[in-house]
Amino acid sequence: MTKRLLAFLLALLLSLPAIAAMPGDDKQPRVPDEDDIMVQTFSSSSPYYYTNLMLKYRSGLEKLTADEYYYLYYGYAYQDAYRPFATNRALDEMLMIMSGIDTEQPLVSQLEALIERGVESLDMDPFNPKVLNMLAFAYGALGDSVREQLYFDHLNGVLTVIESTGTGLKEASPWHILMFSHAYDLLASKGYAYTQSKIISRTVEYVPLTKRTKDRVRGFYFDYSRVFRNKPDDVVLKRDRTWQINNLKPREY
Repeated sequence: MTKRLLAFLLALLLSLPAIAAMPGDDKQPRVPDEDDIMVQTFSSSSPYYYTNLMLKYRSGLEKLTADEYYYLYYGYAYQDAYRPFATNRALDEMLMIMSGIDTEQPLVSQLEALIERGVESLDMDPFNPKVLNMLAFAYGALGDSVREQLYFDHLNGVLTVIESTGTGLKEASPWHILMFSHAYDLLASKGYAYTQSKIISRTVEYVPLTKRTKDRVRGFYFDYSRVFRNKPDDVVLKRDRTWQINNLKPREY
């Protein structure tokens, strides 16, 4: 991905209203309860039965509650479609289309192609903030304010749910993600520039910022355990490893 495209995507995120505020001290994080999530999303009598939730999410006929986004997002980890290491070619094509768009005067054909690839991309990763953001942009540019609002609501709902799971400020209170890219998108939505993440345990990674925040925060912690649980045996995670076993030096794995 070119630096120009990265800068554009960041600017696009920042052009939208504020996504979500960092959880304050008075707000208790909602650490995902795996047993509860499985019970609620697998039971057909539950208001959070996954099939019904996904239908509601995709139809866009009704607004979703914070609880519905919570069970949708984390319940996806137990669906057969959840494959965090699968190649999302439709997303790659979206990024290529975006790199050639004049955002002040986009062509209708470009916007339509962006939407077509976006819908396909969501089949692979239905909660990808970057895709939701680009779809909101495309529909807005076409004058479809209803669908623009729909995808913005989904973007806001997903990022808010991730932030509700911790403070992100320490290893013991990370933000829980389903995809590595979701961590970067969350930081981009806040206007933070970041560097390569570092794996610090079997469940948590740390994403350093290029400069401290106003509160002097150097970086944020993310729980990637759901990604790790679904890692194929032949996939190697190429991230710096800072935790050690038996005094082995840090290495990539």
